[in-house]
Amino acid sequence: MRRSSQLEGGGRVRHGTGWRRPLGALALVVLGTIVLFAPTACYLTRGAWEEAKILGRRRPISVIVADPSTRPAIRAKLRVVEGARAFARDSLGLKTGESFTTYSRLDHDTLVLVLSGAYRDRLVPYTWWFPVVGRVPYKGYFDFAAARQAKSDLEAKGFDTYLRPSDAFSTLGFFDDPLLNTTLRADSMELANTVIHELTHNTFYAPGQVNFNESFASFVGARGAAAFFRARGDSAAAQRVDARWQDDQLLGAFWAGLTHSLDSAFKAHPGDTESDKAARLTARAQVYDRARRQLVDNIAPRLQTISPTYAARVRLDNATVLAHRVYASGLDSFETLWQQKNGDLRATVRQVIDIARRNKQHPFDAIRRAAGGR
Repeated sequence: MRRSSQLEGGGRVRHGTGWRRPLGALALVVLGTIVLFAPTACYLTRGAWEEAKILGRRRPISVIVADPSTRPAIRAKLRVVEGARAFARDSLGLKTGESFTTYSRLDHDTLVLVLSGAYRDRLVPYTWWFPVVGRVPYKGYFDFAAARQAKSDLEAKGFDTYLRPSDAFSTLGFFDDPLLNTTLRADSMELANTVIHELTHNTFYAPGQVNFNESFASFVGARGAAAFFRARGDSAAAQRVDARWQDDQLLGAFWAGLTHSLDSAFKAHPGDTESDKAARLTARAQVYDRARRQLVDNIAPRLQTISPTYAARVRLDNATVLAHRVYASGLDSFETLWQQKNGDLRATVRQVIDIARRNKQHPFDAIRRAAGGR
């Protein structure tokens, strides 16, 4: 899911996974789930209904591009989508099927709201379980009122929460995903990134390994989009994509360091008494104070494509940290493998997928070893 959404589990608010059965079989899955998992059934049924509406509104992109009434700016963006899709298939070896050959317009400007939660005194996410994808650390809502209620319910139980919109998702190739109007609002560089990111999910998705799946897709989307624009002779767009990716890696390293600091602070105060919990919360506040200063003083001046005001306004709590880590874990290892392949992204994608398939329980550990890290 690109930047944060998932039908059954909730990727930057930029992706996700969705339904993995044809529509007829999906009905059987939903009916079976109603019997076995009543609380989950209503959620899945709503998701199935929303997905059916999206699929029912599909129009071929080629027809829209050829229509003289289509605005030139929209036609240019749709051609970027067509080109990025073809590049992903022909140059990167990604599985495209018929995804992103059609366009669907929603009735609103937000596809889904995505909710994450985390314990306040431990760096442990609140998780949800769903058929097919397993346990995931976020949940996407088509019903926005239900999303806000779920957020309030988690906060009442003492959890940190993070609720944000998402503009795209992937059904992992089980449906021919259309381009949505929520995605089309992005600029051409972000559009190419999103298409390639979601097609990476279509190509490979490791069940139960959300951070790996989303971070890998973030890497392929960024490096793939830059390669796409270079192949088109648009060096300015390619450089802009590269600059965005450098910002992502810089922030990814920040979130990784903050994760380590929080984890160490919490582990320094073990125990289940109220005083132990209070000590962990005090340590947490100190870590976040230092992190804010680091963001403002050291990170913000180095960002190329993100406003410096981001450093002062971004939320810092356990739910937010873990949500950012979903899309920015192990980016340096993917980069190292890509460099070892002399910038051959297609070969790097094959290598990463092969490693992940042979190390289903701990793909990140295997990727780090292959990259020469610990």
